[in-house]
Amino acid sequence: MRFATPLVPARLIRRYKRFLADVRLDDGSEVTAHCANPGSMMGLADPDMKVWLEPNDDPKKKLKYGWRLVDHENGHFTGVDTSVPNKALKAALLAHEIPSLPTYSMVRSEVKYGENSRIDFLLSGDGPDTYVEIKSVTLSREEGVAEFPDSVTARGTKHLVELEKMVSDGHHAVMFYLVQRTDCTSMRLAADIDLAYADAFASAKASGVVAMAHACHINPAEITLGPPLTLEV
Repeated sequence: MRFATPLVPARLIRRYKRFLADVRLDDGSEVTAHCANPGSMMGLADPDMKVWLEPNDDPKKKLKYGWRLVDHENGHFTGVDTSVPNKALKAALLAHEIPSLPTYSMVRSEVKYGENSRIDFLLSGDGPDTYVEIKSVTLSREEGVAEFPDSVTARGTKHLVELEKMVSDGHHAVMFYLVQRTDCTSMRLAADIDLAYADAFASAKASGVVAMAHACHINPAEITLGPPLTLEV
């Protein structure tokens, strides 16, 4: 997924109210950017961090910048926009770039299922439908290891329960973790942050829900799907 507008560098001043961030551009001016991330962003919102913003000239948007990346200034990046994984995975699904998924010929997004929920992707073909839920992973508290979630996620737990129900109904179900960091080679659950989520994951996996994690290729021009990562569960 290429960014629609070339990104510009800035320095983070503060993130607040979850969806707002004050930043300082290279020319010294200060602006407020939209932060498309409802999580805690642990380790990614420290003052003076180098960030990359996507400008826009949409008259319908109050904020003219969107925060897209954290630049760790060591050759590695983290993508902080939680809408990116869906876009990156959709492109990969349409191109059939994930051979570990069951065979499919049709990809549909945001299909209603479960109890007032929408599945990220529904894959259909000759066999059973495959329900794919995707999560953006940005937390890393140990070098090389990504973790999910970075805060309590009742919504995420609900999704696991609903995927388990799809398997019991005879469908396939996949919990897909897209690690939006270039400095991690494996992923695990942060059970100390949300034990209920970890328990729901264990139940779903035991019931036949398939879990997989993939890396991302990230730079200020684009974010694309990377190779599979080891999932430590």
